[in-house]
Amino acid sequence: MNATTVMVQGTTSDAGKSTLVAALCRWLVRQDVRVVPFKPQNMALNSAVTGDGGEIGRAQAVQAQAARLAPHTDMNPVLLKPNSDTGAQVIIHGHAIGNMEALEYHQYKSTARAAVLASHRRLSDQYQVIVVEGAGSPAEINLRENDIANMGFAEAVDCPVILIGDIDKGGVFAHLVGTLELLTPSEQARVAGFVINRFRGDLALLQPGLDWLEQRTGKPVLGVLPYLHDFHLEAEDAVPPSPQPSPASGRGSKNKLRVIVPTLPHISNHTDFDPLRLHPQIEFSFVAMGAAIPDADLIILPGSKAVRNDLASLRKAGWEAAIQRHLRYGGKLIGICGGLQMLGQKLHDPLGLEGDTGSSAGLGLLELNTTLEAEKQLRNVRGTLTLEGAPVTGYEIHAGVTTGRALQHPAVQLEHGADGAISDDGQILASYLHGLFESRQATDALLRWAGLREVATPDYHARRETDIDRLADAVEQHLDGKQLRQLFGL
Repeated sequence: MNATTVMVQGTTSDAGKSTLVAALCRWLVRQDVRVVPFKPQNMALNSAVTGDGGEIGRAQAVQAQAARLAPHTDMNPVLLKPNSDTGAQVIIHGHAIGNMEALEYHQYKSTARAAVLASHRRLSDQYQVIVVEGAGSPAEINLRENDIANMGFAEAVDCPVILIGDIDKGGVFAHLVGTLELLTPSEQARVAGFVINRFRGDLALLQPGLDWLEQRTGKPVLGVLPYLHDFHLEAEDAVPPSPQPSPASGRGSKNKLRVIVPTLPHISNHTDFDPLRLHPQIEFSFVAMGAAIPDADLIILPGSKAVRNDLASLRKAGWEAAIQRHLRYGGKLIGICGGLQMLGQKLHDPLGLEGDTGSSAGLGLLELNTTLEAEKQLRNVRGTLTLEGAPVTGYEIHAGVTTGRALQHPAVQLEHGADGAISDDGQILASYLHGLFESRQATDALLRWAGLREVATPDYHARRETDIDRLADAVEQHLDGKQLRQLFGL
């Protein structure tokens, strides 16, 4: 089988590439097409564990769900996880090969390109259609040499490109025309049409602009996708904005539980908290480093790609004292993955996996010590919480190996063994488990433990399915079906 490949590229980051790829995957599934998502190179700290024991970008795992497939490492052969302003951990075919500075990776691109094309060939042998997501913008002049993320890939596999722009932020016509102008003639010829994303208002008022765009570029507008209110799809990387919690003391306002999470400089897998952000009984906020730390019922320390550095930032921002005060007044505290490591007594990085070699003192709230090792632990897991014996599923992605007395009172019993810890006074819970809040019964148990009396947790998986279907409905209603079918060779 030789699959039809179509690529979605964006005028900017967050233009809607991930969303459109998910939408097209579900739209094609509805037509009984064997479709698979693909992103040649992703730079993101939100990741997922695949069935073949590797790691890919979280957005590709969601797109796999849209295509009704299990995530596989070939869907995202190159994943870059930033651990500094100029460097990242490089993951090829699901497994870390080491850290590289930006210039070093630029020289490595020819090797990464081979991995990308190998994955594409394997998928092409198995599926009818491959829907590819670009990265950032194809018009980044400084990144065009040896490009494997956008037009460099499209040229290598000879595929057409849909260019999407976000009208909600303004300047969409300038973005679309400007991006096209900065491409080479052969790349311009690959652009099969435009999609305008997140439009609100009367389409008749936009029509003169659409007509001008088609006349100016000679390219068709494939459609205008509406702004979907109350819509949720897991973010590829950027932390979503959230309102600040109420400064009032006592339990959450209007009987809501107040939950806060520090936005660490290298926060990873913040999608762990999407079920809490969407929960109608929770007042949730990400709190920026340096911002005032509000009162809360529950503080959660998230995962991190550079735990020792982020712990230093946490201390500098005053969180250590705030957490101590929070615990003195009876508040509850959870640490997930890197957050678990921060709660212990010592954190050792003898190989310099996340920065400089050395050790750091933890917050000292649990009798734990963690050493980072070269081999990551990657696995999908299931088990039960110690709290109420609630069933839980999730995944582990961590290089840390943790030991200590606190592990004698685990937070979770997994199929492969115990995980995490609960403090002797019951105020602190720590786990390596990502996806902890995606299980309804587990979330109910955790929220009751945190102080919410009558808990009714929505079905997060059903919500995600509903919103993927809303995307497919939008494609059906607002994009040119005839042109799409021709593009995908249907």
